[in-house]
Amino acid sequence: MRILRVAQKLYPEVPGGGPYHVHAMSRDQAAMGHDVTVLTIRQDPEKPSIEQRDGYTVVRFDSLAAPLGNDISPGVAQFLAWASEFDVIHAHSHLYFSTNLAALQRRVWNTPLAITNHGLYSQNAPEWVFDLYLRTVGRWTFNRADAIFCYTDEDRDRVQEFGVDSRIEVVHNGIDTERFRPDGPESDRIDHDGPVVLFVGRLVEGKRPGDAVAAVSRLAETRNAKLYVAGEGPLRSGLVDDHVEFLGQIPYEDMPSVYRAADALILPSRAEGLPRTVLEAMASGVPVVVSDLEQVAPVVGDGGVAVPVGDVAGFVEGLETVLYGEMANPRTQIEGQFDWTDTVNRTTRVLEEL
Repeated sequence: MRILRVAQKLYPEVPGGGPYHVHAMSRDQAAMGHDVTVLTIRQDPEKPSIEQRDGYTVVRFDSLAAPLGNDISPGVAQFLAWASEFDVIHAHSHLYFSTNLAALQRRVWNTPLAITNHGLYSQNAPEWVFDLYLRTVGRWTFNRADAIFCYTDEDRDRVQEFGVDSRIEVVHNGIDTERFRPDGPESDRIDHDGPVVLFVGRLVEGKRPGDAVAAVSRLAETRNAKLYVAGEGPLRSGLVDDHVEFLGQIPYEDMPSVYRAADALILPSRAEGLPRTVLEAMASGVPVVVSDLEQVAPVVGDGGVAVPVGDVAGFVEGLETVLYGEMANPRTQIEGQFDWTDTVNRTTRVLEEL
């Protein structure tokens, strides 16, 4: 099967759950014997236009403009306009212009199209902007797809509420539960004699890292807690606090030991798909305190606490609960349900059907 994967961002040039998902899916499908090409935006000017790595081909084009973080590339458009030799196109995130182009290509060449929904709303703009988008261009893009992948039943229902009638397959965003597990070495980057709270993610408004800082600072008044931040972003300079330490961008292979060194994970985002960070922390035996998003809270279950978006006092109380209360083993909440191998196999079966 010749697969064209369309993704604006690709790991390791761009960190994060979505870019890593694209990379790992391409790598593992290539290992299964499929011919995989990833069409993406060049983030590093030193990177070649075409590269073979990890068993798959990367084709990069430069961006002309990037309104709201959405790269527009004439090169991507031209490539898609003549991409008739692939058996299936798999685009990642309906929020990107390249996915809109893939939907247009579906009409031109009639190549089957699948779209993975990594989260309905962007972290880079107000929700009302993307609400309007989802009722217009976003809905049109989804309805050009032969299949849509959603991580949860809740996300499937939310997509359908916007008038999308394409086939939807619920395929969980799995992780490597053998790499992320409670036993193993702990990172020497984390050294604190009180409760260690971890934030993992881009420092952008949609992730609301300021709420994490505020919550841990309040907790530190009585509990000597400290927040370790793994990630980079434009908000970093405004998050400096006596109870915060910045780890920067940590390589993916080092993350298991970082999770094991933490006592809790905090993620106060206003919008998410199904965050890999939450699954990875729970698989590592670390309880989580997350925003009460309808597609995230059911997965957390008894392995953590869900708090209304923006409720800093609630996040403080949630941290108190997971750090000092009676909690179920977080790993048991996801074990057997969110395995990456199952994610790859189920995704591949659908693409083969198309």
